Amino acid sequence: MPRPDRILETALYVDDLQRAHEFYETVIGLERILKSETLWAYDVGGRNVLLLFRRGASVSPQRLHGGLIPAHDGTGPLHLCFGTTEDELPAWEVKFDANGVVIEGRVSWPSGATSLYFRDPDGHMLELATRGLWPNY
Repeated sequence: MPRPDRILETALYVDDLQRAHEFYETVIGLERILKSETLWAYDVGGRNVLLLFRRGASVSPQRLHGGLIPAHDGTGPLHLCFGTTEDELPAWEVKFDANGVVIEGRVSWPSGATSLYFRDPDGHMLELATRGLWPNY
Protein backbone atom coordinates (compact mmCIF):
# COMPACT_ATOMS: atom_id res chain seq x y z
CA MET A 1 0.00 0.00 0.00
CA PRO A 2 1.34 3.43 -0.82
CA ARG A 3 1.86 5.81 2.13
CA PRO A 4 2.87 9.46 2.23
CA ASP A 5 6.43 10.10 3.35
CA ARG A 6 5.87 13.56 4.89
CA ILE A 7 3.57 16.53 5.22
CA LEU A 8 4.93 18.75 2.47
CA GLU A 9 2.79 21.82 3.07
CA THR A 10 0.99 23.26 6.06
CA ALA A 11 -1.40 26.19 5.66
CA LEU A 12 -2.47 29.01 7.95
CA TYR A 13 -5.03 31.67 7.11
CA VAL A 14 -4.11 35.23 8.03
CA ASP A 15 -5.85 38.61 7.89
CA ASP A 16 -2.84 40.64 6.73
CA LEU A 17 -0.16 38.98 4.57
CA GLN A 18 2.38 41.77 5.10
CA ARG A 19 2.00 41.66 8.89
CA ALA A 20 2.30 37.87 8.83
CA HIS A 21 5.35 38.11 6.56
CA GLU A 22 7.11 40.45 8.96
CA PHE A 23 6.50 38.00 11.82
CA TYR A 24 7.47 34.81 9.99
CA GLU A 25 10.52 36.38 8.33
CA THR A 26 11.81 38.52 11.23
CA VAL A 27 10.84 36.49 14.30
CA ILE A 28 10.77 32.94 12.96
CA GLY A 29 13.48 33.46 10.31
CA LEU A 30 11.73 31.86 7.33
CA GLU A 31 12.54 32.71 3.73
CA ARG A 32 9.65 33.52 1.40
CA ILE A 33 9.75 31.40 -1.77
CA LEU A 34 6.46 32.49 -3.40
CA LYS A 35 4.39 35.64 -3.33
CA SER A 36 1.01 36.08 -4.97
CA GLU A 37 -2.03 38.23 -4.29
CA THR A 38 -3.62 35.62 -2.01
CA LEU A 39 -0.78 33.29 -0.96
CA TRP A 40 2.76 33.66 0.36
CA ALA A 41 4.87 30.52 0.83
CA TYR A 42 7.92 29.98 3.07
CA ASP A 43 10.68 27.39 3.12
CA VAL A 44 10.91 25.57 6.46
CA GLY A 45 14.24 23.82 6.92
CA GLY A 46 14.62 22.90 3.25
CA ARG A 47 12.05 20.12 3.71
CA ASN A 48 8.66 21.70 4.28
CA VAL A 49 6.61 24.65 3.11
CA LEU A 50 4.43 26.94 5.20
CA LEU A 51 1.61 28.48 3.17
CA LEU A 52 0.03 31.70 4.39
CA PHE A 53 -3.28 32.37 2.66
CA ARG A 54 -5.10 35.67 2.99
CA ARG A 55 -8.21 34.71 4.96
CA GLY A 56 -11.29 34.56 2.74
CA ALA A 57 -9.31 34.85 -0.51
CA SER A 58 -9.50 31.15 -1.35
CA VAL A 59 -13.18 30.41 -0.60
CA SER A 60 -13.73 30.03 -4.35
CA PRO A 61 -11.79 27.65 -6.59
CA GLN A 62 -8.65 29.20 -8.05
CA ARG A 63 -8.01 28.50 -11.72
CA LEU A 64 -4.35 28.37 -12.66
CA HIS A 65 -2.69 27.82 -16.02
CA GLY A 66 -2.08 24.20 -14.99
CA GLY A 67 -5.42 23.36 -13.39
CA LEU A 68 -7.82 24.14 -10.57
CA ILE A 69 -7.21 24.44 -6.81
CA PRO A 70 -10.46 23.64 -4.94
CA ALA A 71 -11.92 26.14 -2.47
CA HIS A 72 -10.61 26.13 1.12
CA ASP A 73 -10.30 28.50 4.04
CA GLY A 74 -9.95 28.45 7.81
CA THR A 75 -10.97 30.45 10.83
CA GLY A 76 -9.96 30.52 14.43
CA PRO A 77 -6.59 29.91 16.05
CA LEU A 78 -4.81 26.93 14.52
CA HIS A 79 -1.67 25.15 15.72
CA LEU A 80 1.62 24.18 14.17
CA CYS A 81 4.96 23.16 15.60
CA PHE A 82 8.48 24.03 14.44
CA GLY A 83 11.43 21.84 15.37
CA THR A 84 14.54 23.23 17.07
CA THR A 85 17.37 22.04 19.28
CA GLU A 86 17.70 22.25 23.05
CA ASP A 87 20.83 24.40 22.61
CA GLU A 88 18.87 26.98 20.56
CA LEU A 89 16.02 27.46 23.07
CA PRO A 90 17.75 30.27 25.03
CA ALA A 91 18.42 32.18 21.78
CA TRP A 92 14.77 31.77 20.77
CA GLU A 93 13.67 33.15 24.13
CA VAL A 94 15.93 36.21 23.69
CA LYS A 95 14.63 36.72 20.13
CA PHE A 96 11.01 36.44 21.27
CA ASP A 97 11.58 38.92 24.09
CA ALA A 98 13.26 41.40 21.73
CA ASN A 99 10.29 41.17 19.36
CA GLY A 100 7.55 41.34 22.00
CA VAL A 101 6.50 37.71 21.56
CA VAL A 102 5.08 36.26 24.77
CA ILE A 103 5.84 32.64 25.64
CA GLU A 104 2.46 31.41 26.87
CA GLY A 105 3.52 27.93 27.87
CA ARG A 106 6.52 25.70 28.39
CA VAL A 107 6.39 21.92 28.71
CA SER A 108 9.18 19.54 29.70
CA TRP A 109 7.95 16.25 28.25
CA PRO A 110 8.66 12.86 29.90
CA SER A 111 10.68 11.98 26.78
CA GLY A 112 13.14 14.80 27.59
CA ALA A 113 11.88 17.13 24.85
CA THR A 114 10.90 20.72 25.59
CA SER A 115 8.16 22.78 23.95
CA LEU A 116 7.64 26.54 23.96
CA TYR A 117 4.19 27.88 23.01
CA PHE A 118 3.55 31.37 21.59
CA ARG A 119 1.21 33.11 19.14
CA ASP A 120 1.59 34.78 15.78
CA PRO A 121 -0.14 38.12 15.03
CA ASP A 122 -3.31 36.28 13.91
CA GLY A 123 -3.57 34.35 17.16
CA HIS A 124 -2.38 30.99 15.81
CA MET A 125 -0.77 28.88 18.54
CA LEU A 126 2.78 28.08 17.48
CA GLU A 127 5.16 25.70 19.17
CA LEU A 128 8.92 25.19 19.12
CA ALA A 129 9.82 21.64 20.13
CA THR A 130 13.14 19.92 20.64
CA ARG A 131 14.04 16.43 19.50
CA GLY A 132 12.46 13.56 21.33
CA LEU A 133 8.94 14.96 21.31
CA TRP A 134 7.74 12.16 19.03
CA PRO A 135 9.28 8.78 18.18
CA ASN A 136 10.08 10.07 14.68
CA TYR A 137 11.54 13.39 15.86
